[in-house]
Formats: sequence, structure tokens, C-alpha cells
Amino acid sequence: MVQGADGGRACCRQNRATGTMAVTGPAKTNQANGIPDPAPSPLRKRKHRGQRLKRLMLAPLTLFGGKASAEEITITVYGGPGNISRPDPSTVFNNTVATSAAVTSSPQTEPDLNSPTPIPLLVTNNCGETIWPGIGTQNGIGPGTGGFELAPGASKQMYVSPDWQGRVWGRTNCSFNADGTGPSNLNGVNGAGAACLTGDCFAQLDCQFTGAVPVTLAEFNLIGGMDGKQTFYDISLVDGYNIPLAIIYIPAKNTSWIPPNLTNAACIASNGYLSEPSSTGTFFSNASFPIPLETAQTNPTVARWCPWDLQKYPPSKPGSGIYPYPDDKIERPIFDPCLSACSKTQAPQDCCTGDYNQPESCRPSLYSEMAKAVCPDAYSYAFDDQTSTFIIPTGGGWEVRFCPVGRSTNILEVFGKELRSLASGGWHPDKGVVERVRERVGNKSYIESVNPVRAEGSRGVRVEGWVLVMVGLGVVVGGMVF
Repeated sequence: MVQGADGGRACCRQNRATGTMAVTGPAKTNQANGIPDPAPSPLRKRKHRGQRLKRLMLAPLTLFGGKASAEEITITVYGGPGNISRPDPSTVFNNTVATSAAVTSSPQTEPDLNSPTPIPLLVTNNCGETIWPGIGTQNGIGPGTGGFELAPGASKQMYVSPDWQGRVWGRTNCSFNADGTGPSNLNGVNGAGAACLTGDCFAQLDCQFTGAVPVTLAEFNLIGGMDGKQTFYDISLVDGYNIPLAIIYIPAKNTSWIPPNLTNAACIASNGYLSEPSSTGTFFSNASFPIPLETAQTNPTVARWCPWDLQKYPPSKPGSGIYPYPDDKIERPIFDPCLSACSKTQAPQDCCTGDYNQPESCRPSLYSEMAKAVCPDAYSYAFDDQTSTFIIPTGGGWEVRFCPVGRSTNILEVFGKELRSLASGGWHPDKGVVERVRERVGNKSYIESVNPVRAEGSRGVRVEGWVLVMVGLGVVVGGMVF
């Protein structure tokens, strides 16, 4: 709860028409850096996604075989990243990302919210295998398709309306019939009629429903906030995780002053895609504005982050079906989709429903802690707004990039205040604030000082079975320190 000027609680109110929660209170200036504390931004009131759209729950399938059923369907097990030559999305607006720290004037161009001008939505497959992106539209005009096939290295350019609200996800290991209305055989890839191993939408190529869990989501509300002058977006692991994903912002004329290291988020929690631990990088930004990165994980640790009982397709049991102890000594598959606690149990305490429908009563689960450790900028459970919601002034387009190579970003922990300061200024932010923010976020030494490289796995301790997770601390269990 935000504190008001008199030390009391600030006023909170829900806008039922927009589904947002507005928190009002005076802005204060941080004397140390001259950047004003942002006016509190509207936060979406999140609901358990299972209440909104029906999902198809897939039956377990061992991934070591290669045959999905009695009929011959080859299952490709996802491995390392592919090498692609990606089109430059900034050319969509003929407006390259600004790299200079200087600001000559405050932005003046306001987007026309009633204009029919479409918003670019670029989807890129950086995976080494074909994927089948799915797109769900909850408001506005979508891109005209709910899903399609996308070869390795390929991109598909689409457009949505300026008031679009929707989500994008990746489907894997799909096999459709000739017209895309069902699986290529009666039993599907999992023996239960699904056309895709993960992210399936009732075996339809052109999705009419959201994808089956577990699935990594890119979520957008292009016109949010109290006056429709802010865009909300996030990477969500609330429904689980299947493949890595990044959201890359394509600036418009009225937003070209926003540094790219404040907007371009990534979640990379699959073995084979991580670079060496580093405080900063230019994977999703540039040298003038280095992006804050998650600093502790390595390929071996992200290969085992998913709690054992939440693996969608756990490895086969060795030796008469008896697991050795501990479970983490069993080699996991490279492609290891992870269910969220909510999608696995449907329990109110995991899904933040019923008596747990408040931030005070619904706390992060083991899954949420581990998901946050590997993907700091991603939603890990329903009330994870403050460290997972990106808010910027309305305007610009988007690229959803699957299987990016690099590291997960840590933008909101390092620069959350700076991003909120810019967002609260809307289309006409204070010139001085913009200059100070750009100077701060372009300072690599500052980023490294507040976001140091940590020891391997130190942001979260992977656990199996009955061992309790502790973030950033050791925990003694049965006489052993984990």
C-alpha cells in the first residue's frame, strides 16, 4: 500500500470498466539523483486465468521414444537454439532505436487513439525447430489469425488494432491434418487427441481458445491506465513454462526517447540458451543502454529449476520404477516443460482464488520462487504485479521472439523506479526527468554495482520433493546444507 503525504494510506480504487486498480498519491523527488518518485501507476487486477478460458489438459507422454502413438508421428525433442538472420523490426516504423543519452526536446507527438493505423506485431522463431505460435485476442481487433506454422529462423509480420488486448504463446511438436482442424491421426501426439505437445488449443491450427498448460505467455494491453495512455505488457509463467520468450519493443515517433534497456524483457529458462553470467548485456538492447541481466543461473541450473513433481513430462523411472535419492541425480530431458503450482493442483492457495483472492493471503509457492529465480522479470503467480508488469506510454509496436539466446532480464528490479517515472509522465514527460533517467540507465558501472554477478544458482535453491526452497540463503535439512 502506498503511503500518502500525511503518512496515512493512499486511496485505492478499482476502475471496473478498464479492469485496473488505480493508486493515487503525491509524487516525491529522490534528492540523490533528481528523479522524481513516480506517481503510482494503475495496476491490473489479476484473476486466475483458469476462470477466463477453458483449457485442454494433456496426458503425460514420455519424450524419449519418438513415436506419439501406434501411428507413425515423429516427435522432435527441443534442443539448442537455431542460428537465424532476423529482420530489423525497427524498420516497421522507419524509426531506429535511439542510442544517444542527449535529449534535445520533450516528445510532442501524441498518437491518435481513434486512428485506424494498425500496430505492428512481429513474431520470430529463433528456435532450432519449427514452432506453431498461438495468438489469443481478448479485446480489439487481432491479427486475423489465431495460429500458424513458423519455421526456424522465420518471422511473421502482422498488425493489431491500437486497443488490442491479447496474448501470444508458442506451441511445440505439432502434427495437424491437412486443413488444420485436428491432429494428423485419431489419437493425436499425446494419445488424447491433441495436435501439439505443449500449448495445444483443442487441436486447431487457428486457435479459438488459449493454449493448454504449461505455456510461456507474452501478454499485452495496448491501451491501459485510467485514460488509455499507457501500455501494459508482461511475460507470464503463471500458466507454466515451455520455451524461452522475449518481448522486444519497436518504438514509435512519440516513444523513441525510451531507452531499450527499460522495455525489452526476456525469460530464458531452458538448457542450451544461456550465455555466461553477466550483470549487463546487449542481447536485447545496445552498448549505449546495457540491459540488466539475471546473474546467477547457468545452463546446468536452469536444466533443473522446475520442481520435480511439476515436470509435465518427467524422465522415465530407472530400475524397476524406483527413483534413487535425491531425485535431482536423474538426468532430465532437454525439453522439460514445467507446470505451475496452480495449473497442477487447481488449489485456491496456489491459484489465488476463494479465500486466497488477496495479495495478503496468497503467497508465492515453491514454483513461484523458482520461476522468479530464473526469470526475474516474469509473472510467477497472480499477485506478482509490482515486479512483473511493464508500463510505458502508448505507442509503438512489438516483437515476440521465441528461443532468444542470452540471459533472462532483470529490468524491473534494477530500473523499476525509472520506468515508472517515465510511464507516469505519459506522452509529455518532463524533459529533465527524461534526461536524468537516460543518464542513469546508460551507466554500466551503476548497473553492475546494484546487479552484481552472484554465485551459481544463488538467486534460488532448486529443491526436490520435501526440501523447502530458500532464496538467497542456505537451508539446513537433515543435517545437510543446501
